[in-house]
Amino acid sequence: MAHNSERKHWLSVLAKAPPIYFHELYDQLDQVWEYDVLRAAEIGAVMVRGAMGGSGDTFNLGEMTITRCSVKLREGSVGHGYVQGRDKLKAERVAVLDALLQTQSAPQLMAQVIGPLQDYMHKSRRDTAQKAAATKVEFFTLVRGED
Repeated sequence: MAHNSERKHWLSVLAKAPPIYFHELYDQLDQVWEYDVLRAAEIGAVMVRGAMGGSGDTFNLGEMTITRCSVKLREGSVGHGYVQGRDKLKAERVAVLDALLQTQSAPQLMAQVIGPLQDYMHKSRRDTAQKAAATKVEFFTLVRGED
């Protein structure tokens, strides 16, 4: 059984993964799993809250659309998928992968899905940071020698 921190990590990676790349990796898996849908994929909204300065007073930032789904594999493990937006297929697939990552298939799926998604997202963030750094302007002030 996975530790909570491991599960939190892979659920974060799966939820934040770009849908096109996520579906591409999922489709490359050469296996079909049997599962029962406990909660069909449904679209809803959540209130996003912020905090002043990251740790100060909280405030309502606004609503965000999410899609959630829960499944149970035939061997018993339960998986949940919560994703931003309205992608019902992604929510269901995240739930299936969450359940599978709690089984003996975890090492294989970590290598085939989670690892490549992490690499892709790290590269994407690095590329964005490099583009932003290229436009960075540094201001400086000359000190005048006033008497």
